[in-house]
Amino acid sequence: MNKFITLVCFLFAGLLPGVAAAAEPKAPDALIRDVTNEVLEIVRTDVALRSGDIRRVVELAEALVLPHFDFRRMTMLAVGRDWRDASPEQQARLIEGFRTLLVRTYANAFTQYRDERVVFPPSRFAAADTRVQIRTEVVRPGAQPIGIDYMLEKGEQGWKVFDVVVAGVSLVTNYRSSFSQEVRSGGIDGLIRALESRNNALATEQGLAPAGAGAAS
Repeated sequence: MNKFITLVCFLFAGLLPGVAAAAEPKAPDALIRDVTNEVLEIVRTDVALRSGDIRRVVELAEALVLPHFDFRRMTMLAVGRDWRDASPEQQARLIEGFRTLLVRTYANAFTQYRDERVVFPPSRFAAADTRVQIRTEVVRPGAQPIGIDYMLEKGEQGWKVFDVVVAGVSLVTNYRSSFSQEVRSGGIDGLIRALESRNNALATEQGLAPAGAGAAS
């Protein structure tokens, strides 16, 4: 699990600055490739990130990463069949809780980036496709490359990531078992409470403000 957490930090590296400023929508593979290269250069030179400043990581994620992820879709996939039993208010709190959990869980891993680099094997898709899988590989000194695949879907707001597959393990399905257990023991509200409790514990560990219970859009 630690390796999974460390590597998923690259999902944030893949969609940081530069996307919002693009004049025209890019193909999904070009989007991932160009922005990843730009961001890895930022990570190499950002003193705050390299010194382990969690606030800086969260600040960047909130401002520049999250708009490019479909957290509603991700939460639906992670919660699974129990999603349809949640009220609109509960769904909004689940989305907010899962989004916060991902950011705070992987914030520490992101600050640990050092000498890894990312390569981009060819990704096959047609111009008319609206759902694609973009392949990348993290190359680490003295270790085997690790595949990280981005699952994107094109909607009215352009391409958005709805899952990341690390070494064959889906980010969203990685949480499904534990989420299902929480629902079995405490219902949807039990899962919401568990998410908020975990997020507040992470906030304390990282010296951040406690997670709010506001609704996500």
